[in-house]
Amino acid sequence: MNSSNENLLIRVDKKYVWDPLVRIFHWTLVVAFSVAFISEDDYLTIHSWAGYTILSLLTIRIFWGFVGTKYAKFSNFVFPKQDITQFIKDTFSLKAKRYLGHNPAGGAMVIILIFSLLFTAGSGLVIFAIEEGQGPLVFLLSDISPYWGDIIEEVHEFFANFVLFLIAVHITGVIIESLIHRENLIKSMFTGLKRRQ
Repeated sequence: MNSSNENLLIRVDKKYVWDPLVRIFHWTLVVAFSVAFISEDDYLTIHSWAGYTILSLLTIRIFWGFVGTKYAKFSNFVFPKQDITQFIKDTFSLKAKRYLGHNPAGGAMVIILIFSLLFTAGSGLVIFAIEEGQGPLVFLLSDISPYWGDIIEEVHEFFANFVLFLIAVHITGVIIESLIHRENLIKSMFTGLKRRQ
């Protein structure tokens, strides 16, 4: 078989699942969260801009979840609780059904991550206004007691650490799913392609 026939066979065997917006969102979010988490209070300007980037990305992704391509839409990967529970049980018994888009656990993870990141970035905006007198919320929160800033900072740190935990669970799930179905899911988030069957 010549190389052009092999390339055609590869293309026929693959399906374009993850559109460019989803892939760019995913990897830019990875970088932005990493920068925000590593920089913390030591590099407040960098930390703040990483937070603004995360909020911007989330806004775009939420919009795309309603109007985007088939596999990007929330309607394609928000499953009932019993489907999520059954999928997790099936995964532990190595019998989980393969999904072309997000599986039930992956879909739940997307939603949980979006909300957790919104709480993290949102609480960061509040802290920035209260403690530093800066940011888009300063006109609303400049007169708030620093006491509340300390409480919101605890919320911010909790959600940042919770997101880190979710990332670890997400990566573990991707590795397990890749092994069960013999498919490189990390590569598919770069190429947009997944095996048809």
